[in-house]
Amino acid sequence: MLKLTAMIPARMGSKRVPKKNARLLCGKPLLQYAIDVAKDAGCFEEIWVNTESEDLGELAASCGVDFHRRPPELAVDTATNQDFTAEFLRRLQCDFVVMVNPTSPLLRPETVRRFCEYLASDAYDTVLSVLEEKAECFYQGTPVNFRTVEKVNSQDLAPVQKVIWAMTAWRRASFLHTADKGECSVFAGRLGLFPVPLAESLDIDTQEQWDLAEGMLLAKNKVRNQQENIAYWRPSHED
Repeated sequence: MLKLTAMIPARMGSKRVPKKNARLLCGKPLLQYAIDVAKDAGCFEEIWVNTESEDLGELAASCGVDFHRRPPELAVDTATNQDFTAEFLRRLQCDFVVMVNPTSPLLRPETVRRFCEYLASDAYDTVLSVLEEKAECFYQGTPVNFRTVEKVNSQDLAPVQKVIWAMTAWRRASFLHTADKGECSVFAGRLGLFPVPLAESLDIDTQEQWDLAEGMLLAKNKVRNQQENIAYWRPSHED
């Protein structure tokens, strides 16, 4: 059986949304959403918060997970997920590390479990979470998934797959082997793409995205009877 370790990266020094990992979102620190979903998924032998911040390390401990103290040089804007993941994996043993992004607070435990089941096939070295969208898309003015000589209904289009980084899994051996050669480990080896539902795909990098997440969480947490609250406009002759 594969050993899966969850790693939650959390810098304190974010700039576009200052100190966002410690900021309260609907009454709970943003970082805690990732901790809670990783715990509730029940897939991981270990859960680590990877941060340079003692304060965020204290939050991790209060939530019952481990604190990996990231070196200060890997806590700057220029440090990549390859840099801090390689440093993390050189210190811990596992088959796969699953990076659970704290900026994706709408992720559900069921989705994390399905992601881990996808890993259990042992068919991939890297698995990226993606959002699949069936829409006519261009890249530098060239159609990607459709032809301009015909109009196809959107449901019949091949979806484009946007990497959203809500969850990413790397096989430890493959990741470090590639990193040690000075090559890009982030997309190393056999690559799998795991679709995440639209409602869980929001990634908070800006204040606008924070506001969207807050609104979605408030709507999600509002207690209501769905059937009774669904209403439709009706013509006057039906009254």
